Amino acid sequence: MKKDKVFEKPILKQFEFDEEVASVFDDMLNRSIPFYDEMLNLTTSFALKYCSEKSIIYDLGCSTASTLINIAHKSKLKDLELIGIDNSDAMLERAGQKSKAYGLDIKLVNDDIFNVELKKSSVIISNYTLQFIRPLQREKLIKKIYDSLEEGGVFIFSEKVISDDKILNKLMIDEYYEFKKKKGYSEFEIAQKREALENVLIPYTYEENKKMIKDVGFKQFDCLFKWVNFATFIAIK
Repeated sequence: MKKDKVFEKPILKQFEFDEEVASVFDDMLNRSIPFYDEMLNLTTSFALKYCSEKSIIYDLGCSTASTLINIAHKSKLKDLELIGIDNSDAMLERAGQKSKAYGLDIKLVNDDIFNVELKKSSVIISNYTLQFIRPLQREKLIKKIYDSLEEGGVFIFSEKVISDDKILNKLMIDEYYEFKKKKGYSEFEIAQKREALENVLIPYTYEENKKMIKDVGFKQFDCLFKWVNFATFIAIK
């Protein structure tokens, strides 16, 4: 796995999922998202609880397809249809390489999520993707997800979250930066990435995420996992 050194040099642009990021993305995830493997395994476990033979599972913003690959490895069901959607050529190239290396049949769609007509599915996953979508468009996407799920289907998503309390929010950010330092990132790299993500990553509070989900009609909303300002949610239609 190639080591993430993207922010060791001064940034020249806002953050984007280009070739440079894609080439180190798996390392970036493991060193930037607390308990990433646990989140991945929880997502997989709960996704499979809502599937049966020939169920369709979507991963929106699938990046290098780690989630779908994990599901394929752990599922005992036959003929699951696994579909990953992303608009980054570089990410999907690596997703295809990884899927091929494992001998897995994962369909990869290179397009904007809003342009893709979603088939009726049992599970839709979106890990750390919604936060990169502008709020007005984000709510439209949630409605699209709801409409495309079968009755009783689930939407599982992970997001960086913020607190309404400014002091607590600052303490959470500080705790997260300490986590990144322990993972080997320098203060310079942390500052560079923070600047690159300014106005690109727009997080919601827990309550804002809940309201967005409930407003489109989901019957249930709950939190599967939370570490400081990172959370994994589940919504049931």
